[in-house]
Amino acid sequence: MSPPAARARYNANKSDNQITKKPPKLNGLAGTGKKKSKDSKKRKQTPILSNAASAGDKANAMPSVHTAFKTFVSARLCSAIWAYISDCDETFNYWEPLHYIINGHGLQTWEYSPQFGLRSYTYLLLQGVPGWIYQKLFNPSPILIFYMVRCMLGFGCAVMERFMYKSICQEFGIHIGRLWLIFQLFSVGMFVSSTALLPSSFSMYFGCAALAAWWRQRYSLAIFLTAISALLGWPFAALIGVPLALEMLLRQRDWRTFAQWTLISAVTIALPMIAIDTSYFGKLTFAPLNIVWYNVFTSHGPNIFGTEPVSYYIINGFLNFNIIWLLALQLPLMLIMDSLIVPAKSKSTLNFPHYISLAPLYIWLIVFFVQPHKEERFLFPVYPLISLCGAITVDVYQRIFFRFKSLVFKVKAGAHYLDHSMFIAIVVMVASTLMGLSRVFALYRNYHAPMDLMMELNQFKTTPQYRADEIYNVCIGKDWYRYPGSFFLPAPNFRLRFLKSEFRGMLPAYYSDGPNATQIVHPYFNDMNQEDERMYFNYEQCHFLVDFDDGKYTSLEPNYSKRTKDWTILKSLPFLIQEKSHKFLRSFYIPFLTDHHTKYGNFNLLKRKKIRNGS
Repeated sequence: MSPPAARARYNANKSDNQITKKPPKLNGLAGTGKKKSKDSKKRKQTPILSNAASAGDKANAMPSVHTAFKTFVSARLCSAIWAYISDCDETFNYWEPLHYIINGHGLQTWEYSPQFGLRSYTYLLLQGVPGWIYQKLFNPSPILIFYMVRCMLGFGCAVMERFMYKSICQEFGIHIGRLWLIFQLFSVGMFVSSTALLPSSFSMYFGCAALAAWWRQRYSLAIFLTAISALLGWPFAALIGVPLALEMLLRQRDWRTFAQWTLISAVTIALPMIAIDTSYFGKLTFAPLNIVWYNVFTSHGPNIFGTEPVSYYIINGFLNFNIIWLLALQLPLMLIMDSLIVPAKSKSTLNFPHYISLAPLYIWLIVFFVQPHKEERFLFPVYPLISLCGAITVDVYQRIFFRFKSLVFKVKAGAHYLDHSMFIAIVVMVASTLMGLSRVFALYRNYHAPMDLMMELNQFKTTPQYRADEIYNVCIGKDWYRYPGSFFLPAPNFRLRFLKSEFRGMLPAYYSDGPNATQIVHPYFNDMNQEDERMYFNYEQCHFLVDFDDGKYTSLEPNYSKRTKDWTILKSLPFLIQEKSHKFLRSFYIPFLTDHHTKYGNFNLLKRKKIRNGS
């Protein structure tokens, strides 16, 4: 059944969605014998459309909220199992400190050094406590904890999407809700972001839930969820709440509720967060303030980690949302055309005009498009809004098509615009779904090898050669940024080590042993991305080595696999060589074509035949 608000709007606007020979009866005139008004005569002459929730059984039908939730859970669990870690920041800034919290050892980055304090341990604890309980109760292998946390993140994302789906159906209409449901399920962007252990994904969960609460005029809940998104997640996600704040303060003039719930949020979220992070860092720390200060007010800031042109986000958006991204970008123009071409007399939304309710997406895009430092995860918080704006654009195309058709051809009385334009929605849904599945398959096929290779390393623990009292050094060189994390190591006596390569930036180091390790300031950390030689390990002491053979070698990045006197290849898996592959066919898998236009190298897991010191 459709939500009450959507159904009520359907009943109120049903006549405006149809071409009628007789004007609709107005409540004030029904049965009175009064003359028809000029408005009713005009309505008789001109077919009027509205983006009402539904019309007729076809338009009024929708997947129930429970059905939608089940599909979301299924899709997010698929992501938890099959998505690869696409961002080294996720590995080293979140999975590694989380591994330290749960298992007592892990890699530390400069952002977690007390002298900088850019990352919050409070955020990690939200994910770490369930994993820690799972570890204490069942003592599973670390890799099971990794996938348990991922499944938990996917379930949390599905809960947000359920809430958002119900709100979209009520605020924007059932048809748009159905389109959004399909676009979300097969969105590559959601496949990647929904189970990523990143503050930007966390901000997506709570930021979009805040928007859903706002669209239903639950202002206090919207403020609180926005605060969770910005404080516990990513402080820049507060940008999503700007239209909410302006709408409350300028349109509603509800200063009291805004001030009251802002204070409540600060007391219940910020104060405990400061207390927890202060105990970890050993000094007063408010991580959201520190990261804003570093990114906005320092002379170097994030640009030292690389800059990209605007085209980076344009291309990235297409890869993650294909044609839905292009539709979302043109929505402002299409809404203007809709208002000029389609003579709708009733509101197309329940509570807010589009320029307010959809403003968070376009404010976000404007702000982040102009930033020199660009990363894919920076757009995660607005991913569900891209699907929504794409759905609304499809609906506008349908309305405009029906308007032109009704002017050119004789349309049957009582026809609804969806009866004549559903082929547009179906074509878009099928095309976006096929492109989404093609992209997901290409990602798994091209880039999943590092995770599979590290899982193969777990088999060594079951062999007679394994000794529980020995430390095994797993070395990695130029491919350090593809390492999936310590949760993929078989046991606590395995350690990741970095070999010197052509990379000249800051690498992480292990937390110190003993108590208060998070409070220790190390001299080798800096906020300028400067290399420190103390991070590198002696090649001769490596027991295992992970290396990608892409056909390019230097003195610091040799072909280790060819050193057959030192190494045995335990496992080799194909991994895409981007510069030798067709740009489109490597991005989307197309049967019978992709295989002939892509080139793969070997991602190898090597085992030392004998350590030089005799061990």
